Amino acid sequence: MSEDVVARRIVVVGTGLIGTSIALAMRERGAEVLLTDRDPAALALAVELGAGEALPDGARREPADLAVLAVPPAAVAVTLLDAQKRGLATAYTDVASVKALPLAQAAELGCDLTTFVAGHPLAGSERSGPSAARPDLFLGRPWALCATPEATPETVEVVTGLAQACGAMPVQVDAAEHDRAVALVSHAPHVVSAAVAARLTGADDVALGLSGQGVRDVTRIAASDPRLWIGILSANSAPVADVLEAVATDLAVAASLLRDGSEEAATHVADLLLRGNAGRSRIPGKHGGDQPAYATVQVVIPDRPGELAMIFQAAGIAGVNIEDVTIEHSPGRPLGVLELSVVPEAAERLAEELRARGWSVPG
Repeated sequence: MSEDVVARRIVVVGTGLIGTSIALAMRERGAEVLLTDRDPAALALAVELGAGEALPDGARREPADLAVLAVPPAAVAVTLLDAQKRGLATAYTDVASVKALPLAQAAELGCDLTTFVAGHPLAGSERSGPSAARPDLFLGRPWALCATPEATPETVEVVTGLAQACGAMPVQVDAAEHDRAVALVSHAPHVVSAAVAARLTGADDVALGLSGQGVRDVTRIAASDPRLWIGILSANSAPVADVLEAVATDLAVAASLLRDGSEEAATHVADLLLRGNAGRSRIPGKHGGDQPAYATVQVVIPDRPGELAMIFQAAGIAGVNIEDVTIEHSPGRPLGVLELSVVPEAAERLAEELRARGWSVPG
């Protein structure tokens, strides 16, 4: 990426998790960032966090190189029209997780699509708001760009430069194809996670006391802001409904077979589990491509300050790179089990190093 395509002056409209994270990332690249938000408290917090300065009201100014519209899908078109009428920037993009509907609405409103490239960074958190923002949120993450034929090469270039400056990997994709894809890999899974979590509202203390890492993994994203997600799901309703209907069919068939209780029925349920294995294995690994097969080293760790840091230091001394890490806490006890994913040939070396330093490593 050549330096001349990195926006040096940007306006971020909306200081939630994504908008503030973009602002922080661009500030690290030396860009001047101006912020605006309809929520004065969110704007003030983003400014306090060092994401930029508040956009002055009413003052005439030169257009910024780029305006980032970090608003919900339903607000993208009207926000774009207002920003273009005010002359906020020479190029515009958004970060909403739905693309086809906002683009259609923008065209209907008469927005100038020559200066707009719809975008969607596929990064986030179950937490929301500027307090959850961080400048490295997009590192190595895909950033979908849905340029229409009207968009000028200069606009495409500066929006692509934004994604690259934030450390993301720009991916050119058609808007409708994008919406079908995110329905499968993001939007429908959120609803499924919420459906599982909803079962817990009527659970008794015995069931909740037996909950482990599995249910935490499945329900983690169900903690996200429902107000944000109803806007996303409404804007991408048909593709999400298609995925949910397919999942519901699989679940209904599995429930019927389990009630049957026969050996033949169990075989059919096993087929669903095997298809689940196959689908899970197709999710790209952290470096892209197929997921590598890692070995897991389990370590029993006390819940006290500095323990994780010392374990990671021991791994470094052993010359072992930790590919992934999870912690399963022991309810009611001041300890947990740390699971370290490493390449298979390094597993025993790491285990020996940790045992030598006093940690309990099963196996």
